[in-house]
Amino acid sequence: MLIRDIFRKSKHDWRYTDLFGQPSYCCVCAQHILQGAFCNCCGLRVSEGCLKKADQRFHCKEIMMSNSGAHSSMPHHWIRGNVPLCSCCMVCKQQCGTQPKLCDYRCVWCQYTVHDDCMMDYLKTQKCTFGEFRDLIIPPYYLSTINQMRKEKRTDYEKVAPYCRKHWMPVIVLANTRSGNNMGETLLGEFKILLNPVQVFDLSKITPAKALQLCTLLPCNAVRVLVCGGDGTVGWVLDAIDEMKIKGQERYIPQVAILPLGTGNDLSNTLGWGAGYAGEVPVEQILQNVMEADGINLDRWKVQVTNKGYYNLRKPKVFTMNNYFSIGPDALMALNFHAHREKTPSLFSSRIINKAVYFFYGTKDCLVQECKDLNKKVELELDGERIELPNLEGIIVLNIGYWGGGCRLWEGVGDEPYPLARHDDGLLEVVGVHGSFHCAQIQVKLANPVRLGQAHTVRLILKSSKMPMQVDGEPWAQGPCTVTITHKTHALMLYHSGEQTDDDTSSSSEEDRRRELTDEDT
Repeated sequence: MLIRDIFRKSKHDWRYTDLFGQPSYCCVCAQHILQGAFCNCCGLRVSEGCLKKADQRFHCKEIMMSNSGAHSSMPHHWIRGNVPLCSCCMVCKQQCGTQPKLCDYRCVWCQYTVHDDCMMDYLKTQKCTFGEFRDLIIPPYYLSTINQMRKEKRTDYEKVAPYCRKHWMPVIVLANTRSGNNMGETLLGEFKILLNPVQVFDLSKITPAKALQLCTLLPCNAVRVLVCGGDGTVGWVLDAIDEMKIKGQERYIPQVAILPLGTGNDLSNTLGWGAGYAGEVPVEQILQNVMEADGINLDRWKVQVTNKGYYNLRKPKVFTMNNYFSIGPDALMALNFHAHREKTPSLFSSRIINKAVYFFYGTKDCLVQECKDLNKKVELELDGERIELPNLEGIIVLNIGYWGGGCRLWEGVGDEPYPLARHDDGLLEVVGVHGSFHCAQIQVKLANPVRLGQAHTVRLILKSSKMPMQVDGEPWAQGPCTVTITHKTHALMLYHSGEQTDDDTSSSSEEDRRRELTDEDT
């Protein structure tokens, strides 16, 4: 996708359904329908036979205004019928959509609803305010003005302030429809209804690097990105943002929020966005959370794997780490899981099934112990200092507070006074585990890991044999090598300090302490 594709004409994005989720009426013939098509952008619903007439009769949401000239406002765009359940008329404040027929109106931008009888002439011509999410929406008249400026070869886009709002923070939604529980497709439609469709991207059809080109058309340091996917999707987006830095586009770098759709979601959990999303929170509340979130830094690390041998001509493998690196049983479980998923991907469409497969391979390793005597096969250096290792099967290097799908590994349990792990202090936490059974005990709070120390640089030498390794859930089998982990850069993230589970009390105190330290520094 090129920038010119952003300035495109709007058209309906029809999706077919065998059963509508609420009583529905065709917008063309007004007949009651159980199945048919609906537009993912404006919400029109039609029977299959009336689809062509609907395309001719009704315009979809305008991505940008077609008429030229400067604009700072636009009228409501009303569509009739099929208003949301329990919506209220903006004029008389009574419930809309109560009659069993095609009735009442909804604006596709501000989402206001109005009774047929209340739709007076002055209301039809009234200017649209874009409703509750006006601070997140890219108005069509903004894009038409930017398009005109591009034709004039002007790039001072920051002078164009939509509806003169000081706190405009346009959001870009990047959804991975293949993540976790396959909710991405539904979320794409819901976000397109509430925002400008040009702000919503399907990462199965377009790369994050191309989607983020939209940031260069928006005010500097104002854009927020909502990534709908697992930790792997978040890493993919952060890599694309790093590419923007290389291109000299630092002033357009967005802040990143997360809607967790993956299996582990440890990064999302660390930043307060939860351990998983299954539709329990309305999309409107998600957007509200994005608006209210606070900006923080996230350390990103370079992991370099150099194969052993004087005559090795291969280039070192280089990874970027956001969450953790590990060698041992948890990497073995991830390796077996990925191998199984590549053979039969259709079986892995549920978060519950994914975790059950992880449990199976963890139980298997408890019996086989493929990673035993790891301490005899590796050497560990923290900031250049050699660490004497006890009897271990695994080593985990942590950047964030959560590990293994929701376990706070470094702090552990009990009264041991260990400092809270932070994701913005340039330090890594290094722990050891005795095996798969020990990992399971840690996850259910029956044991603590073997804490090996904190460091700015970690060096691990695998002297012999082949061992499973992983970086942020991406596993591989590795022969003798040297692994070096050093600080790479910071990512601008958004922290949501909303409702937390019982496992999040230490996370809450961590954020409080971080803010206290920030206040002291200032």
